[in-house]
Amino acid sequence: MSKAQGAVAWAVAIANNPAHGYDQQNRWGPDYDCSSLVISAWEAVGVSVREAGASYTGNMRKAFLACGFRDVTVEVDLASGRGMQPGDVLLNEASHTALVVTEGRIVAARLNERGQTVGGVPGDQTGKEICQQSYYNYPWSCVLRYQERAAAADHFADSGNKVSDQQETVIRGLPTLSRGSKGWAVRSAQGALIAHGYSCGPDGTDGDLGYNTWNALVRFQGDRGLLRDGILGDETWTRLLLG
Repeated sequence: MSKAQGAVAWAVAIANNPAHGYDQQNRWGPDYDCSSLVISAWEAVGVSVREAGASYTGNMRKAFLACGFRDVTVEVDLASGRGMQPGDVLLNEASHTALVVTEGRIVAARLNERGQTVGGVPGDQTGKEICQQSYYNYPWSCVLRYQERAAAADHFADSGNKVSDQQETVIRGLPTLSRGSKGWAVRSAQGALIAHGYSCGPDGTDGDLGYNTWNALVRFQGDRGLLRDGILGDETWTRLLLG
């Protein structure tokens, strides 16, 4: 899985987990705001944008460009979203940012259950504080795309397989899954398996860990040198979401 796909899988897992809501005062986990979500997604796959100075929408562009991203605004259609790729960072430097999941679909942190930026209850109280939605033009100032081969190594060292405390907190917040499990966590796992190239069958991300998803999980575990037990615990979650 590419780093762009990994960043998307991480952000979607956060969006699907009701333990994570929107809050600007507690924004680096377990709650996030729009910029900390996107920044954390890329940090989770070892692209050190925060070390490069990214902390809010106003300084993200400079930091992301220093870490191997390229401005592709002129190559895409801002009105429709055509030409955008998974992992593209949509940025309005004044006030908002989001991450492209697929062409026509994005994931973003929005507002808390009161429709405000602070003062809400921790976690997602509405199911929409952090969520996937259809593409829209905010309007975006620019679209930034990670160059997988240009690597941020020119400026900052890749964190490799080292998992940060923040990433460990996210992984520990995910339930252990086995055959027959259902719900939002299964949908997150199915999305990540599909991103890795493992089909979960014709029903895709249906939230049901049935035979097709279980078989995909076992194959993933075997290919990664993990115990082929079909149980999605911390170690398998880590490899699934962080590469």
